[in-house]
Amino acid sequence: MCLILVAWQAHPEYPLVVAANRDEFYVRPSAEADRWPEDPRILGGRDLEAGGTWLALREDGRFAAVTNVRDGAAKGGRSRGHLPGDFLLGDQDPGVYATAVDGARYGGFNLLLADRHSLWYCSNRDGAPRQLAPGIYGLSNHLLDTPWPKLVSAKARFAGGLADLPALGGFFDLLADPEIVPDQGLPDTGVALEWERLLSAVFVQSETYGTRASTVLTLGRNGAFRLEERRFGAGGAALGTRRIRS
Repeated sequence: MCLILVAWQAHPEYPLVVAANRDEFYVRPSAEADRWPEDPRILGGRDLEAGGTWLALREDGRFAAVTNVRDGAAKGGRSRGHLPGDFLLGDQDPGVYATAVDGARYGGFNLLLADRHSLWYCSNRDGAPRQLAPGIYGLSNHLLDTPWPKLVSAKARFAGGLADLPALGGFFDLLADPEIVPDQGLPDTGVALEWERLLSAVFVQSETYGTRASTVLTLGRNGAFRLEERRFGAGGAALGTRRIRS
């Protein structure tokens, strides 16, 4: 997952709103968003290679999502996708779970964890876990709210889209933005310039790597939820849409 936008307690009717893009190599096997057989309350996609997930919601309001940190450091031995999955399959308080994570077992990661009472941010590149105040937050492949150009512009558009709820079209429009950032605005994350350009877009597209899924979810104060996932293949080709709601 390379872009996550979260509104936490920032809308009068929807305490949790998420818009996210998962970027990955197209050859990596994945399952579309669905109910998990081991716990049908959990809704989300699955990484069929390592068994984890990049983003999922449990019907009782438990939520988790993860991105990797692009820092060139050696990867850990366990898939980062297990971090959100383990949280959703358990019942620990988000802060307790975040504090207990052994970051040395994983490559660089950012992890967002929530239940109906709190939202937490945890990273093995950014000090101790911390509870987040009500507001709007963004993650790409660095630390929370790092002002990379695509994150700054996406956060602004995401904030504007909150006023249009329950309509989701504005969120999907921002997630589909293919604009490449000019070279002078690119971050330096240790990859080749060609890759920095490719990854600077909100919606990444090439023949081998790109945005595999765009997901928008909302959780209402009354407990009602919606999750919509749009899937893509090589070159950004649309593959289908999955909608799940209470």
